Amino acid sequence: MNASTSPSLSPQDQLKQAVALAALAYVPRGEIIGVGTGSTANFFIDGLASMKADIPGAVASSEATAKRLASHGIKVVDLNEVTALGVYVDGADEIDPRGHMIKGGGAALTREKIVASVAAKFICIADGSKEVPVLGKFPLPVEVIPMAREAIARQLAKLGGTPKWREGVVTDNGNIILDVHGLSITDPVATEALINSWPGVVTNGLFAARKADVALIGAAGGVKTITY
Repeated sequence: MNASTSPSLSPQDQLKQAVALAALAYVPRGEIIGVGTGSTANFFIDGLASMKADIPGAVASSEATAKRLASHGIKVVDLNEVTALGVYVDGADEIDPRGHMIKGGGAALTREKIVASVAAKFICIADGSKEVPVLGKFPLPVEVIPMAREAIARQLAKLGGTPKWREGVVTDNGNIILDVHGLSITDPVATEALINSWPGVVTNGLFAARKADVALIGAAGGVKTITY
């Protein structure tokens, strides 16, 4: 893949591809990296294929990402085999002005959060529609152990949101997703910690304690770089 975007893509996909290709500049040569999940991350994986000889491998945040990496001949490495990652590159469903994010639209939030926690730097790649002043317009995903579904739903309702079971979706970890609609998350760090403290919650889609270090945002005028 060359450094330019494909004109055959939709305008939004061209923005996603542009930021994904811009993220290649942050890939440290000779180091294992972490790779996220979703449509924007897929463009990054496709671009990463052009420099696979420069990296020893990648840790995948989902089974789908592992398959896409392998299809390009990029070695997929188990996170238990590495002590550090030079960078983690992933998209976001929302990102606020401080670099806090909501992720998990693709139901890979737990593995994404684990991989991100090991990385020296988190690069968020997103199109401009994902920028918001306050998190919560996108429903907050919460990964839950199945037997705790209704108990956690009642707790989430007390926060002022409306939890809905994402029926038919089972995570790579064998759990379910509750999507919480109608929240306005003014303190993402505290909200993330609170929800994660409830028995039965695996994790939630707030990436606030470990937020983005750099965001590459795609807009009509080009890629905007924000450092937090």
